[in-house]
Amino acid sequence: MQISAQQVKELRERSGAGMMECKKALVANEGDIDVAMEWLRKQGLAKADKKAGRVAAEGRIVAAQDGGKAVLVEVNCETDFVAKDDNFLTFSDNVAKVALESGAADVDALKSAAYPGGDSVEDTAKGLIAKIGENIQVRRMARVDVDGVIGSYIHGGRIGVLVALKGGSEELAKGIAMHVAAMNPNFIHPEDVPSEVLEKEKEIALAQMTEKDKAKPAEIQEKMIQGKLRKLCAEQSLTGQAYVMDTGSNVGDVLKKEGAEILAVERLAVGEGIEKAEDDFAAEVMKQAGLA
Repeated sequence: MQISAQQVKELRERSGAGMMECKKALVANEGDIDVAMEWLRKQGLAKADKKAGRVAAEGRIVAAQDGGKAVLVEVNCETDFVAKDDNFLTFSDNVAKVALESGAADVDALKSAAYPGGDSVEDTAKGLIAKIGENIQVRRMARVDVDGVIGSYIHGGRIGVLVALKGGSEELAKGIAMHVAAMNPNFIHPEDVPSEVLEKEKEIALAQMTEKDKAKPAEIQEKMIQGKLRKLCAEQSLTGQAYVMDTGSNVGDVLKKEGAEILAVERLAVGEGIEKAEDDFAAEVMKQAGLA
């Protein structure tokens, strides 16, 4: 059957698929564009299933906020090339809006939520996989819903932080979010450091003592160890760390000065916990060209 260039063009514009894929779909379905659209969709879902097992450790952290409600979402792809693709950028931005507006409490609920246009977020992601040719995953989300102020900060699309405060200002909340992005504290307050961590650190401190220190009275040794533990707790906790926006004060002092306290902190970084194979540049180009 003869397929016109206009038919291919129309199907391409409607589906976003490649020219050869569109022509193949039209030939297989006797030039019926609506049927060809459905055929492409089915083919795309099949391809998406095949790609679902591939490692997706690149991507973006995106945020959306409305008053005292805010979300962070991690959307992953396989390469940095796709992380900068307009289709991927639009998809991830829309997913953040869906996460906020749908009230989804976790990533499974988010995947089932309706994406603009009617399909679910998960089905839309599968369609994008067929179009782009890489595994796309909505991997994680974090939600903050408080009666207070929220500051959000996205660093280079790769690290996202939400900080909610009781009292204070959005400017302070954003400043602390920037601090969390840079310093990544393990705990909020020094007293939040678990006892098992302190016991382990105490063992290490004892093992590192010099012979001169060991010769000192037991109470002196204990004071030395407690001093090290206090320093450790300060270094690992948000309120104990020197504030990156004013290193003359720690975060706790800044909060106290503005009459604020921390209600919630959420931090996501692209690819955390994913074991990623090291691809070289040539391999990424080959993958993009569909040759790998």
